[in-house]
Amino acid sequence: MSSLALDINNLSFSYSEQSKNCLQNFTLQVEAGERFGLFGPNGAGKTTLMHILTGLLSFNEGSIKLLGNEVKHKKKSLNNLFGFVPQDFSFYQELSPIENLNFFGAWSGLSKAEIKTRSEELLETLNLTEVRNKPVAKFSGGMKRRVNLAIGVINKPAVLFLDEPTVGVDIQTRHAIINYLYVLNQNGTTLFYTSHQLHEAESLCTKIALMDEGKLIACDILSNLLNQHKATNLEELFLTLTGKAYRDSDV
Repeated sequence: MSSLALDINNLSFSYSEQSKNCLQNFTLQVEAGERFGLFGPNGAGKTTLMHILTGLLSFNEGSIKLLGNEVKHKKKSLNNLFGFVPQDFSFYQELSPIENLNFFGAWSGLSKAEIKTRSEELLETLNLTEVRNKPVAKFSGGMKRRVNLAIGVINKPAVLFLDEPTVGVDIQTRHAIINYLYVLNQNGTTLFYTSHQLHEAESLCTKIALMDEGKLIACDILSNLLNQHKATNLEELFLTLTGKAYRDSDV
């Protein structure tokens, strides 16, 4: 198995209605076992990249390898290698947590016994046992975030993609989710994380990348980037490299 969890080379992408590429010769490597953070202003291309990496969008130019496997040609066989926790809730609101886990576990190809064991483990770990049979539609935002996370890791992925996993939650839920991400990483899961919670990212991520206008503009451990650009924290670095002008789209 490759020591790279993710190997992106010369990736370019544009939407059919746009003449300009959203991603332009984008190249990035993520080591297996890293807690990798990708950041950029709205419109930088983060969401587009995340959707390509998780198979929601197809690409024509460049290559992507997941744990040494070419994504473009073997996408279906790679589904069990990764998990995805999107910013938008990705579950059935009318179903309960256990019903959602049963459905998505089966969709991931797990056996009934595996689904049962894994679901019980996740409900307990994410403090959802008491509400396991209640419709998710009635849950608070923080509880829904935990259901979203549980679904994303039901298959014990080797690589976990996280798009704003703590957006809109209280500090207790954020603390619990981040602690669980640490546990996943300690057990071997590579984290590929994007968020606007820059303070959260400073402590979570072992390596930082910044992108803007579809291009990678910086990538290193945070301390090196701060020294290089004479910044005191990630927020200051972010503003130094991407500017302070308003951004009003996110692709």
